[in-house]
Amino acid sequence: MNREEVNWLLQTIEDAKAAERFVLAQYERGRISIQVMAEVTRQRGWINRSANRFSMRQSTNYATTELPIAIAC
Repeated sequence: MNREEVNWLLQTIEDAKAAERFVLAQYERGRISIQVMAEVTRQRGWINRSANRFSMRQSTNYATTELPIAIAC
C-alpha cells in the first residue's frame, strides 16, 4: 500500500485516534512500509515534536509520541 492509498482510506475514518490506530496496525502487519507510515504521520501532524525521550531529569517515566515510531538513521 502506498501513501496515496493510505490517505484515501483514512478519509473514510472520522475519528483521529482510530485513524492513528489504523496506520499503526497496517505497519505492524507489514502492509505499509516505515517510510509510508512516517510520511502519513508527519503529514497529519500526529508526531509530538515536543516530546523528549532523553530528558535530563532523573525519572523512570518517558515522554512518548502519539504513535510510537522508531526510525533508524
